Amino acid sequence: MSGEEKRETAARRSATAIMGKLIGLVSPLLPVMVLAVALGTAGYLCAISLTVLAGKALLLGMEGAGALAGRLFVCMAVLAVMRGLLHYAEQYCNHFIAFKLLAIIRHRVFAALRRLCPAKLEGRERGNLISIITTDIELLEVFYAHTISPIAIAVLTCLIVAGFIGSFQPAAGVLAVAAYLTVGVVIPLQNGRRGGGRGMAFRTAFGELNSFVLDSLRGLDETVQYGCGQERENSLQRRSQELAKLQRELSRLEGGQRSWTNLAILCYSFAMLFLTLWLEQGGAMTFEGVLLCTLAMMGSFGPVAALSSLSNNLNQTLASGERVLSLLEEEPVVEEIPETDRSVAPGAAAGHGSGVADAATGYGTGALGAAASDCSVADGETSGAAPLAAQAEQVDFAYQEEGILRDFSIEIPRGQIVGIHGASGSGKSTFLKLLMRFWDVQAGRIAVEGEDVRRIPTARLRRTQAYVTQETYLFHDSVANNIAVGKPGASREEIMEAAKKASVHDFILSLPKGYDTPVGELGDTLSGGEKQRIGIARAFLHDAPLLLLDEPTSNLDSLNEGIILKSLRAKAKEQTVVLVSHRDSTMSVADRVVEMEQQRCS
Repeated sequence: MSGEEKRETAARRSATAIMGKLIGLVSPLLPVMVLAVALGTAGYLCAISLTVLAGKALLLGMEGAGALAGRLFVCMAVLAVMRGLLHYAEQYCNHFIAFKLLAIIRHRVFAALRRLCPAKLEGRERGNLISIITTDIELLEVFYAHTISPIAIAVLTCLIVAGFIGSFQPAAGVLAVAAYLTVGVVIPLQNGRRGGGRGMAFRTAFGELNSFVLDSLRGLDETVQYGCGQERENSLQRRSQELAKLQRELSRLEGGQRSWTNLAILCYSFAMLFLTLWLEQGGAMTFEGVLLCTLAMMGSFGPVAALSSLSNNLNQTLASGERVLSLLEEEPVVEEIPETDRSVAPGAAAGHGSGVADAATGYGTGALGAAASDCSVADGETSGAAPLAAQAEQVDFAYQEEGILRDFSIEIPRGQIVGIHGASGSGKSTFLKLLMRFWDVQAGRIAVEGEDVRRIPTARLRRTQAYVTQETYLFHDSVANNIAVGKPGASREEIMEAAKKASVHDFILSLPKGYDTPVGELGDTLSGGEKQRIGIARAFLHDAPLLLLDEPTSNLDSLNEGIILKSLRAKAKEQTVVLVSHRDSTMSVADRVVEMEQQRCS
């Protein structure tokens, strides 16, 4: 999909629909929002009253009522102080709401990412996701702190002021309403229509630029080695120029909106003056009404002018809201099964899924249930569990339109090492991911201890499996904490024992701080083989009944490979091991080797 197509797809909701969805999140903090609106309305009325009372005091002074005019000046001083206090209180309430809601939204976004991974996030642009989590959510602060309550404040304030002006002459009140609608509704809506698409395009392009920069930083060594620096620089410059062009278009729209707003305020202010003078000449209004109505009109554009200014940033804010809402509403490819849910997972094949629960003894007493019940209830504590058997029966699987497995079957007996050997692209790694239920099969079934993985509660399935991928991800933390990912809360002795089995203990001790040595971002202070051995140590520490290894020795020399294979041989008494590799030497440790034929098809 091209960048333009992605932008058109993303901008699928109207501004009203996006605002409605975002406002719906305010419900837990509605009392604070009501208080903010009340304080803001009172504050604006204090500010408007200052100009009106000043006009009244001027009239009283001209009539010789100096004492009464003096009292009005005292009232004005009080109103000025109140205006400041009320504005502070309103802003405090609005920002309290905004930051509380941003925290709630961040929690929901991370929960959504957890729900979508790994299938829906594989291949997703990381920079774009980072942009959503950071800048897009931050931009929503503008909406919650400076949009919702200002709209309500503007409506209430304008109704009160229009009523005040209309009390002198209904025609003047109608003109005031028309002025407020023009400045606060017509101009912002028109500006929003012109700039809405550009706002979404800007946010999308910004996310794509983040992805490109992140990709360039991670590939810096390769860029330097192969002399691609100028090409990457040109691409970065081109993307930056496109982003700057969108920014200039948004700035031009912002400048035009401000010009139209100021022109409208000026025209309506003079219109009120001329209308009231005409009414005064006809005897329908006094000079006092002319002065007070004109002053009230000129001093009351603050709330609606604020709304008009909001439309400049609102285009980007609503685009950010759309991107966040789209992520929150995205449906996962595979639905997780909670511990209490014994029903068939959505998408389970009826032909193969039905009857499996009857064949098994049950969740609590069946083979898998017994194995899981031997484990500690805490996540990650699986010590003492018996080895598990697994099987695939006539499995068909495809990534979208690309077929990977067709009518694939395999038996994995408990307590054995089963090697899966084959060429790249034959579906070896895909089979392990199906065992982990990262994806669901399109036909056939994947089972553990005779029970379809689509019926097994996800947390329980994870506790009974340890999975070592081809690329080990290391967190920006110490070596010990990176190994402890396999068993949170593990003791240092347990971590060291796992490292010894993975032939990485001696290397760790040679580091400046031993097990407390930081590995750097993405483990960039370690070699590929060192990272791979740490990943294997994680799996050994997890000590799950079913160990899945995807090319675990691809980055290792023959000596370290031999040590790890020896550990696997010893672990086979306690675990069932599925070993995927293209290396013949790695397959030597297997009790049984399955040759994977080229399954991939278009």
